[in-house]
Amino acid sequence: MSQEFLWYIPNTVEHGHRGDDTKDGWGSLDFSTDLARTAEDHGWGGALLGTGWGRPDTFTVATALAARTTTFQPLVAARPGYWQPAHFASAAATLDQLSQGRLLVNIVSGLDNLEAYGDVEFDPARRYDRTKEFLRLVRRLWSEENVTFRGEFFRVEGSTVSPRPYGAEHGRHPRLYFGGASAAAERVAATEADVQLFWGEPLDGVAGRIDRLKALAESLGREHPPLEFGLRITTLVRDTTEQAWRDAEAKVAKMAGAGDPLLNSHRRRAVGQQRLFDLAQRGEVLDSCLYTTPGKVGGGGAATTWLVGSADDVAAALRKYGELGITHFVLSDTPYKEEIVRIGDQLLDLLREPDPV
Repeated sequence: MSQEFLWYIPNTVEHGHRGDDTKDGWGSLDFSTDLARTAEDHGWGGALLGTGWGRPDTFTVATALAARTTTFQPLVAARPGYWQPAHFASAAATLDQLSQGRLLVNIVSGLDNLEAYGDVEFDPARRYDRTKEFLRLVRRLWSEENVTFRGEFFRVEGSTVSPRPYGAEHGRHPRLYFGGASAAAERVAATEADVQLFWGEPLDGVAGRIDRLKALAESLGREHPPLEFGLRITTLVRDTTEQAWRDAEAKVAKMAGAGDPLLNSHRRRAVGQQRLFDLAQRGEVLDSCLYTTPGKVGGGGAATTWLVGSADDVAAALRKYGELGITHFVLSDTPYKEEIVRIGDQLLDLLREPDPV
């Protein structure tokens, strides 16, 4: 199975995300376009665009970037509840058609500032039940006409999406990525997602989760093609191993004084985030080069653990994930533009070469 390599574009108005000290143009269309075009030029298939209330709308940003690029695939994060399924299915299908099949979708179910956009008429503890229903309805809207659906959370009557996703006549639709480590989240992934994204856990943890998800998919009667797996992680790459670790330790020291303003109380309570925090108790460095200390000083999400080393070191670590079945990689480090070039040029070519004997 072919591998996919995506970057990350910070979809924020305020500068300083993950320690990137770029100020000129931050949050502008020109700034984001420059990152997307640089990603195209240095081997990346596209990039993840984050979501959250108070940040720029991801579909608007993705549409603008798709119009200004040629091969760039925006991985658009979207939340059930922020979107109604019919509105989402139509917006996604339209962008997918306009970009000739370049749209990727990351469905996010983690808690957000629900009151700010009026998503308060359901029990947050049942968000994964709602997500499952959302995905089932979206798939129908992308592939059927005159859809009538009366679910527990959503209803539509005689609904037809036009245009359909690019290539819908051949059964194609935008690939659906999904994250989450709780038992409820894994049931959604096993039955309804196309790609399960993991954060940077050690190899044994990822292997165990892949085995569990495959067993769940079989026991729950998955109706779609086999679930695929992806890794979302920070990669700090330098010319030498020694330089990489010096720079990693320096960045952690700087983080210790600043903290991470994006690591809010909702994320801290998430099962997957807590799994990452707990890794520091096992050691400062796990496997060959998985650095756990960032999570102790304010790093959250994909910045909780880092793969640190030379391009050869990090490529070897990522190949180990590939041997477990990971085929989708969403990587990043800051400053974003500088690292698009460095990691694209130094790391991606190694990963696309045949494995060394």
